[in-house]
Amino acid sequence: MKTPARIHKGTPGNLRRLAQVLRRGGLVAVPTETVYGLAANALDAKACRRIFRAKRRPANDPLIVHVADLRMLAMIAETNEAVPRLARAFWPGPLTLVLNRRAVIPDVVTAGLPSVAVRMPAHPLLRRLLRLCGLPLAAPSANPFGYISPTTARHVQDGLGSSIAHILDGGPCRHGLESTIVDVRDPQRPVLLRPGVIHAAEIGRVLGVPVRALSRRRTAGALILAPGLIDRHYSPQRPLRTHRRISAAMVARSGSDEAWICFRRPEWAGRANNVFWLSARGGTHEAGRRLFALLRRLDHGPWIRLHAELAPPDGPGMAINDRLLRAATRRG
Repeated sequence: MKTPARIHKGTPGNLRRLAQVLRRGGLVAVPTETVYGLAANALDAKACRRIFRAKRRPANDPLIVHVADLRMLAMIAETNEAVPRLARAFWPGPLTLVLNRRAVIPDVVTAGLPSVAVRMPAHPLLRRLLRLCGLPLAAPSANPFGYISPTTARHVQDGLGSSIAHILDGGPCRHGLESTIVDVRDPQRPVLLRPGVIHAAEIGRVLGVPVRALSRRRTAGALILAPGLIDRHYSPQRPLRTHRRISAAMVARSGSDEAWICFRRPEWAGRANNVFWLSARGGTHEAGRRLFALLRRLDHGPWIRLHAELAPPDGPGMAINDRLLRAATRRG
């Protein structure tokens, strides 16, 4: 029997040891401000293939590459006038840019595409690890492919178990939702590929041009330019249904073995043990931070079905709804 992954505190000695693991081609689950990622040397094709095996991830789903600074970014991607503008406004932070790749990036990282998804993370432990490695790190979410993303080190250990050896504990993730992804290969025609905490209007103001958003329908069957675009994703094992609004009458008509997730705490909830909420006062940032952890908790509970109320579709609410709608997509 393999030993479960070891959780390491972020001490200077541990960071040096984990940097060495990465330089030698190993895997380390790392904290980011969005969700935990499973990191490998992005310049090492063999190491990156280990990510796909550990996660049971399909080879046509590209990885995000994390960099320490703009110099490291220029080593792996072709920059343009959009990059310094967006970097000044949002980096380090939860924004991923799709750019034309350089030959140094192996095909396995980009699923053979000519583009690469890159971001500069804000989590202080990951930033220190990037500097100690001196390498760009490919790091998708540190969970079995398609399951709910991890926002704590324990989530990673529960999901990947003995498939990996090392987890760096950076505490609960600040945002709890994956980064916004925008394709800026043509800086005059930016395209939002995945919503996140940073929304399209903010990006458009910085670039001085509108950001077009691709609908889920238009991405179906198209080339996957970045992670998180597969129709069914972020999904619990329990079936999940989404609702524009959840009412007391809906809950009363359901069985006691169904769990209901309201966006904000409802006045009618009382002491019902099958009613939960993402934010007591309806704050989208708090709701986003709690979403995946609550889905995981309920998925391990006694419920036969989960119900979730969609968020107001503004700012982070758009990202919450994207995750819920993908999580609720039926298998097959």
